[in-house]
Amino acid sequence: MDTHFPFGLTVCGIEELTGHCETGVSHVLSILDPDWPVPEAFGAFGEHAKLELRFHDIIEAMPGMTPPREEDVEAILSFGRDLEAEAASRLLVHCHAGISRSTASMALVLAQARPALPAEELLQGILGIREKAWPNLRLLEMGDAMLGRGGTLPAAAAVIYRHQLRIRPHLAEIMRKAGRGREVDAAEALG
Repeated sequence: MDTHFPFGLTVCGIEELTGHCETGVSHVLSILDPDWPVPEAFGAFGEHAKLELRFHDIIEAMPGMTPPREEDVEAILSFGRDLEAEAASRLLVHCHAGISRSTASMALVLAQARPALPAEELLQGILGIREKAWPNLRLLEMGDAMLGRGGTLPAAAAVIYRHQLRIRPHLAEIMRKAGRGREVDAAEALG
């Protein structure tokens, strides 16, 4: 385990869940679209604490979509506090693809657990765990405000977005079409 992180960490998408059934996961943060069924893979997991949240992977309000809300971020942080209180915990965070909502949520749990860890280091750690990370900016902005981080988490995420766009430049158009242009703009502002 990375010494920066106080517990074991895994991030994945729904299709990868079955590969984690026997890894000793003690806590699961499950983030699903509002009408998505509970993944069957959880039936094969051992006993674990679980928080299930339901919202779409968006950063701006969109008709017919449920954005992440402050109550969701408060629930994530509360779950993180419970996790910290238990020794030898292992956290699995998943969303549909294991790229955006899950990596942002994991970043918030870690930012709370390690308040002295610089945001850049924290987000680079997330990238080390999940190389295709693209943390949801809306979640990071709300969590950053709640944790009193002064905008450092969204700023550090811009570095991750820039990294991803250098490797996968086609993502810029995809993210803009998905209503996530502010993330692309943040990356491009870094040069």
